[in-house]
Amino acid sequence: MPMGEKDTTERVTLILGVIGSDVHAVGNKILEYALSRAGFHVVNLGVMVSQEEFIGAAIECAADLILVSSLYGHAELDCRGMREKCNEAGLKDILLYIGGNLIVGKGDFEEVEEHFKKMGFDRIYPPGTLPDVAINDIKEDIIRLKVKQDRGAN
Repeated sequence: MPMGEKDTTERVTLILGVIGSDVHAVGNKILEYALSRAGFHVVNLGVMVSQEEFIGAAIECAADLILVSSLYGHAELDCRGMREKCNEAGLKDILLYIGGNLIVGKGDFEEVEEHFKKMGFDRIYPPGTLPDVAINDIKEDIIRLKVKQDRGAN
């Protein structure tokens, strides 16, 4: 791993969990393993996590990112208002990612993605997305966010 890349991942803290009444734990553990191996500091809240628990953990850990997983299809209900709650809690710049089976049944992923973007999520992943995709996105987004923050500080 190139030196600059390692520096980027070492200082990134992310909150990971499965939202709502969802108890699907296997993918959560795979994500934790892959993200940790990539050099990120992962705080895994496990399954059946509320929005408030994600936000509280993000505040406590000074997290850069919240990664929400949902496999039982009720993510839209479970995540409604999450960006607003993050903003109210002082987490205006936190990155919000979500992935999995976000809706019940089959739907056009582009429509699902657009809906979750309108809800305030920065990245939305369909079922079966490999962890490397999210890992690369995290690195890209963290670098972009740092540049934006550095510009704002000057």
